[in-house]
Amino acid sequence: MKRIGFVLVILMIASTLVFASGATQQTSAASGEGALTVEIFDRGMDGGRSPVANNAWTNWIKQKVKADLNIDITFVPVGRWSETTDIVNLMASGSAPDLCYTYNTEMISQFRQMGGILDLAPYIDQYLPDFKRLLGSDPALQGQDLVYRDRDPNTRQVYSVPSVVVNNPQRNMFIRKDWLDTLGLPMPATIQQFEDTLKAFRDNAARLPGGGAGRVIPFGQDSDARWGFAQIIYAHFDIFANRQTNRDFWIQNFSDRPITVSGYKEGLRLVNRWFNDGLIYNDFPLITVADDYFNLLKTGRVGAFSGNWDLPFRTDNRINADLALNVPGAQFVPIDPIAINGVTHKFVSDKPGLRIFVPANSKNPVGALKYLNWLSRPENYQFLQVGNIGINHNMVDGVPQMISAPAGHPWIQNSANNIDMTIPMNGIERGSAEQNARVLALGYPGTAPELIVQAFEMSTKNGRAPVVYSAVTTQDGVYGQTLRDKADALIAQAVRAPVAQFDSVWDAGMRDYLQSGAQQVMDERSRLWPR
Repeated sequence: MKRIGFVLVILMIASTLVFASGATQQTSAASGEGALTVEIFDRGMDGGRSPVANNAWTNWIKQKVKADLNIDITFVPVGRWSETTDIVNLMASGSAPDLCYTYNTEMISQFRQMGGILDLAPYIDQYLPDFKRLLGSDPALQGQDLVYRDRDPNTRQVYSVPSVVVNNPQRNMFIRKDWLDTLGLPMPATIQQFEDTLKAFRDNAARLPGGGAGRVIPFGQDSDARWGFAQIIYAHFDIFANRQTNRDFWIQNFSDRPITVSGYKEGLRLVNRWFNDGLIYNDFPLITVADDYFNLLKTGRVGAFSGNWDLPFRTDNRINADLALNVPGAQFVPIDPIAINGVTHKFVSDKPGLRIFVPANSKNPVGALKYLNWLSRPENYQFLQVGNIGINHNMVDGVPQMISAPAGHPWIQNSANNIDMTIPMNGIERGSAEQNARVLALGYPGTAPELIVQAFEMSTKNGRAPVVYSAVTTQDGVYGQTLRDKADALIAQAVRAPVAQFDSVWDAGMRDYLQSGAQQVMDERSRLWPR
């Protein structure tokens, strides 16, 4: 990465004149018709893939765009795993495509500072109405459209627009359905009901399938406590109760360990009490290998746990599949019991994916935006995503179930759902969250689709994305690893502390955490986001 950064700086210095000269040409194709070049990721030919810039899909796009927009498209391959160096070389030589995209937001920032990217703000309403509608509102910045996520808060200029990640579930909690049935218990729907259920598992160990006296673990957990307990802790954040501003939340939320966020301590206090009541796996800090944790879940000893929204249903981990082999009839199902004042607050993943931009020396910037908008229409992106029936998908209960075309087939998709072509989005978009979840559900063989839909809905219900702010921070990078390590250690220590010592353990650890760089990080963030 350091080498790439060095090359980037050198090439950008060399390309200053190229950028400057190109900036005066940005209106040369005012109508947007004519020739247009578009970036496309090249993932190689392994697995029977077709030539990236010349295949059945690209030909379909060329023909339809010519008919719809009178634009002649040429696709320009960029290495998927060498995108940074490839795009830099194209930008430096003045030969970058008219429409570009990347996951490297730092590179876009550097291009912008060198005057190499077109400000899209004046064009969005006129040329991107369908794209703007597809992206919708920004869940992290309430009251703002997602298309403006990268807008400079001071100049109001927009040098890149985001694609949208269609599905953004993050975490769920899961419980043994067979244990509930054995004890005649309902699905817990509140914190108290969940706690009572864990106690029932603890107190009736001998009756539970796969359990037994001395074997039952009411709530399973590994050493990654900041992730496993997050669903319980984060619901207590003051921002959910409107007792904290977006600004203050952003200042306190960093290093992927939001232990300074207002409300974190009280959420962890609940976990501490459950641990001292014997409801949480006593030796969780010792399980540092993911497979060891998964194997513990598969033994049949664990009653509940929290993790990635679809973890027990995944075919690679085989948690539910192997659990059923060990304990016939055993199954983890999703639950949503961590309700504060009747609402199960939670976070979902942020919506933006890759970033899309137009070089300042583009010969057809209007055409680039017209094409991006064309890609945002359902009649276009839905065919590109699911393709031909019987070749790329079959219909099951009204939704497409994806299948793989044989290697070398003309209609093989070089990337999953052609995400390298449907650049406004990542994921199959069918018009509603419910339909999108049903499509996802068909991708979990061996699991009832309705269970996946239920997990999806629980994970996203009342979900909000973390607050974002367009500012470049430096102190996060300086202290990040130290703070992550200290936060992990403090969480584990505070969970395992006697109830009477929880406050003293936490407060002492927090003083050390602040003195170890956290205060510097928050001070910088406070300066960056003015009141």
